[in-house]
Amino acid sequence: MEDQDGAELCFPQLLNVSCIKPKNSRPDVVLMHSVFFICALTVILNLLIIISVSHFRQLQTPTNLLILSLAVSDFLFGLMALLEVHRQTACWFLGDHVCSLYVYVTSIIFSSSIGNMILISVDRYVAICDPLHYPTRVTVMRVKIIVCICWMCSVVYNAFLLKDVLTQPDLFNSCYGQCVGGADSISQMIDAVLSSIAPITVIIILYMRVFVTAVSQARAMRSHVAAVTLQCSGTVMTKKSELKAARTLGVVVLVFLICYCPYFCFSFVEGFPAIFSVFLLYISPCLNPVIYALFYPWCRKALRLIFSLQILQPGSRETNML
Repeated sequence: MEDQDGAELCFPQLLNVSCIKPKNSRPDVVLMHSVFFICALTVILNLLIIISVSHFRQLQTPTNLLILSLAVSDFLFGLMALLEVHRQTACWFLGDHVCSLYVYVTSIIFSSSIGNMILISVDRYVAICDPLHYPTRVTVMRVKIIVCICWMCSVVYNAFLLKDVLTQPDLFNSCYGQCVGGADSISQMIDAVLSSIAPITVIIILYMRVFVTAVSQARAMRSHVAAVTLQCSGTVMTKKSELKAARTLGVVVLVFLICYCPYFCFSFVEGFPAIFSVFLLYISPCLNPVIYALFYPWCRKALRLIFSLQILQPGSRETNML
């Protein structure tokens, strides 16, 4: 059924309160199809990373556990993005309660991704800038506890931020067939500082320190004079593997900032294409597993074992991956 202006309604039986079905231009449709493909690829690639780190015991190091946590958030992010494609291009037929739950879960996953990026930056900062105390300060058990705290903080923080949406699911919806999440202006300002400005600032500062220290240590490692001068070069200077991990995870963090910062900045600009902002936001989780595969030999070996189904063999958890 159509209204008097010829526009098709989401709920024809609710003539006065139904939303109008969105009309997507051809570029928007092509872009959203691309987003759908990227989301599906994000789910598959991050699932492979989750299986790799979870299955092989030798890969369960403190740094890799942070990568695992990030892969879990990216995996869930990809799943929710598939629903986001529907929300952006069609009427919302799942009801107000599912809408509020969707907004809440998406916010949790997004906040945990940012939290994981901060934890990765802190991990590399300690590993590069304080290598002597890294093995004692950053242990597997401590990382597990910190990761759990990160996810719990995200759950509690977003419950507080979105309390109005959770208690009144239809508060920000102007008609039936719409799914809009939001918060009051004060909460939005607080969220902008706590979930965007402050984390990005912390990440940039930490990795600037890591970069400066890593460059100086790399020069020292290439210097024969430094090798003779330092009596305990193996303990004073960071291992080459730590420097490589810092470089790899630095690329991951840089890609995240490149994809997230434009989304954050332009989301406050009226008229900025929502579909394009979604494309920017969801491309980063898809690229992370690709970066791991390019820089980490253990990742490529794990993928070969997964695709060849060798992980199904008894004792495969103890395979030498390094």
